[in-house]
Amino acid sequence: MAELIKLYEENPNPKDIKRIVKIIRDGGLIIYPSDTVYALGCDITDNRALERVAQLKGVKLEKANFSFVCEDLSNLSDYVRQIDSATFKILKRALPGPYTFILPGNNNLPTVFKKKKEVGIRVPDNNITRAIVRELGNPIVSTSIKDEDEVIEYTTDPELIYEKWHKLVDVIVDGGYGGNIPSTVIDLTSGAPELIREGKGSLEV
Repeated sequence: MAELIKLYEENPNPKDIKRIVKIIRDGGLIIYPSDTVYALGCDITDNRALERVAQLKGVKLEKANFSFVCEDLSNLSDYVRQIDSATFKILKRALPGPYTFILPGNNNLPTVFKKKKEVGIRVPDNNITRAIVRELGNPIVSTSIKDEDEVIEYTTDPELIYEKWHKLVDVIVDGGYGGNIPSTVIDLTSGAPELIREGKGSLEV
């Protein structure tokens, strides 16, 4: 049964952040708010937790297109090959913000993602998310939680999310109502930005 922890974005309680991070470090799955939609995630370094996320999404782990949620751009070189200054300028201008940038992955990617040539990087403009990642000390792998309802697409109410997911994950962070427009996905692997999905982020980056 998942713990439900309420946090306020202006000032997330450090004690609660530590509690959440302990659950993640112990292999737990988390549902948390971002600057777009509520997302499902786990520690990037925990293979068993990654398998559970893939299972819940109904995808094979090695084929899954999960994003890496980072606190800022300082750890980019941990997982991304060297990028040119024009690409870095785009990232700096747009992040933190509602974007997922596809970048060339390097050899440090976790074993299960080694075959991937690229990686999706997110730095959400949300204090709760960034506080969790900061305390954890490495990115969380993340994927949005869809709603079965064709019309709604994304669930925005934390109580409804808890109702549906409390037996499937270990902690649900109630950060208030979420959005229902996902991040804008932009591919930067070939130099010129290529729009993959139009979402909340403006196309002028």
